[in-house]
Amino acid sequence: MSAQLNALPRAAQRRLADRPLLTEAVWVGALTLLDMATVLHRTPEPPAWGVALWGAQTVPLLWRRTAPRAVLLAMTALYVLFQALGPVPAKVPGPFLLMLGVYAVARYTPAAASVPLTLFSLASAAVTDALTGHWEPPRLGSLEPISLTTFGFFFVLAWLLGYGRRRIDADAARLRELNRRLAAERELNAHQAVLTERARIARDLHDVVAHHVSAIALQARAAEDVLTSGPLQPEEAAQGVGVIARTADTALAEMRRLLGLLSFDERDLAPEPSLGRLDQLVRVATSAGCRVGCAVEVDGRTAPPAGMQVSAYRIVQEALTNVVKHAGPVAVRITVRGDDARLTVEVENDPPDPGHRAVPGTGRGLLGMRERVAAFDGELDAGPRPDGGWRLRAVLSARAADAAQPHAEQGDR
Repeated sequence: MSAQLNALPRAAQRRLADRPLLTEAVWVGALTLLDMATVLHRTPEPPAWGVALWGAQTVPLLWRRTAPRAVLLAMTALYVLFQALGPVPAKVPGPFLLMLGVYAVARYTPAAASVPLTLFSLASAAVTDALTGHWEPPRLGSLEPISLTTFGFFFVLAWLLGYGRRRIDADAARLRELNRRLAAERELNAHQAVLTERARIARDLHDVVAHHVSAIALQARAAEDVLTSGPLQPEEAAQGVGVIARTADTALAEMRRLLGLLSFDERDLAPEPSLGRLDQLVRVATSAGCRVGCAVEVDGRTAPPAGMQVSAYRIVQEALTNVVKHAGPVAVRITVRGDDARLTVEVENDPPDPGHRAVPGTGRGLLGMRERVAAFDGELDAGPRPDGGWRLRAVLSARAADAAQPHAEQGDR
């Protein structure tokens, strides 16, 4: 069938591909007409109902993809009925049309189901032919072909071809699934790499700003003391102002350099991560083959602060990335609950897929999560479960972060 489609023009191939039922009807219809023409050619003036009954054997092939077992059984029943009624007295082709049903059942059903059906069809056809006198058991010295041996050879050949095609289709589907997971994992890794680099640049920028602004603040106070206390000392005041100017220029140059590394346009800036955007992480993990369930139990009137939501979002993101890397396409459960004072994040996954090869990691992801939790004076508990899965639980405290904020500001000064 594929060779026939390849011989058609591309436009015709597209039209047939868009109408699979029409393609099947044309193919099966042509086969049925050819089958009936064979009987008409072999038998002079056969009864019309007998020709129709013989041609009906191939009609069930219309459903060979969706119901291959029923197709083989129906074709076998029609063949047995035709041979039992004997509407066409002349010799007609044997049960070789059943090979098409055998091929279909071997291709579209597991071997545990296709083998018994194939043997049943072969036995039914052979017994029917023997009982109706269409072939006789071999006799010593007879040169006539052994019908059962011939039938068996072609039935086995049809089954092997169908089973081989089933294996090829399964391997192709497995490769497509692996490619899809690889693309999703690559997207996660690339996104995580971008976030890691931006975090590094942000830390560098903070260090530069904190260092130079602290120096500017110190020189400004010194200049203020010179100008307001004691006799006016223009030279010392001018020297302090000059240091302030040079330090500010250096800070601006460093800031421009670091911001230039980011090099993104304002149109490309994504919205601030928050608990309301966890569905984006769920979609990416789902595209990698994971079965993700997410439950967020946060009252909108007492929603956590924005900084806590960003940290919770990043913790879930890193946890899902680790699941995809180390466990593969498994079931994952995400639970986020809390209020404006305390937020708990739990991520659990089932044991790894036996066929998944874990991606080696550096442990920086878990270290980054610990740093985010520590910023909110929280707790992080991550480790394997008894069944082989993994569980991560992080608790963030907003009050602890608020209490730490004044001390951080004083330190910056």
